[in-house]
Amino acid sequence: MRFANICIGAIALAFLACSALAADDDGLARMALCKDSWIDWGKHDPAKMQAFANRFRAQFALPHGNVPFVVPKAKISVLGFRVERAFPESVGMGVGFSLTVNATFDGARKAVEKALGEPLGKCRSGEDMRSCALEIAPQRTVMLMAEDKPGTGDTLIGCYYFYEK
Repeated sequence: MRFANICIGAIALAFLACSALAADDDGLARMALCKDSWIDWGKHDPAKMQAFANRFRAQFALPHGNVPFVVPKAKISVLGFRVERAFPESVGMGVGFSLTVNATFDGARKAVEKALGEPLGKCRSGEDMRSCALEIAPQRTVMLMAEDKPGTGDTLIGCYYFYEK
């Protein structure tokens, strides 16, 4: 009987672990990895943009005060990492879409490179920050940024939209 209870418990834990892994949000990942673009949707497919915006508002709490980010209402993950904050209109100081995930820079970089199927380039360290970027299309560059301190566990993954002058 005791062995049966242990087996049932193990199966339940395995089911919960699989459920947690299955919780990755493909729509958010596609936006953060420049596979989709709210800029393009706004110009060419307003219905798709509106559907994404409605889903996004349902998933995230509205900002309080002057903070530039929103937080998930429930657990959401992207590339296997828990989403901590979303910046629906920016990447750092630029225009785009980004997410802060609970991951080290190196862990996030490995996951992003796997999802993109190619390595990130233009990597820099300085002013207490690490960053890498990969231009994947005109006006679309995948960015990765994190503090350059040991033990830092949050990394920003985002799509930066370049504008012609």
